Amino acid sequence: MTLVFGLFNYWVAMVLMMIGFYILIASGNLIKKIIGLNIFQTSVFILYISMGKIKGGAVPILTEGTEIYTNPLPHVLILTAIVVGVATTALALALVVRIKEAYGSIEEDDIHEKDGSL
Repeated sequence: MTLVFGLFNYWVAMVLMMIGFYILIASGNLIKKIIGLNIFQTSVFILYISMGKIKGGAVPILTEGTEIYTNPLPHVLILTAIVVGVATTALALALVVRIKEAYGSIEEDDIHEKDGSL
């Protein structure tokens, strides 16, 4: 039972990943697709942060008596990824506004129908 709870972060990341992927595939609404991508992205953040922590690891400052250090690089990368994710989401929402103005709908099927590509 301890093994299952020890991997709790990984289970949460995988469940969120599948929820985000399902929303992305199942919905034709562009806003819902953006939300699905954000949920998927959050699951990747949780996964990377979970892998970056070592049980019993100390802050990577050289002191006497400390042998195990936690690598801070995954946490720094995730901070950068969060900033990029927010900017990407803002751009996607701006594009959805322009699509709504041009086609009068944010449903994927309606857009394809009006565009004549289906």
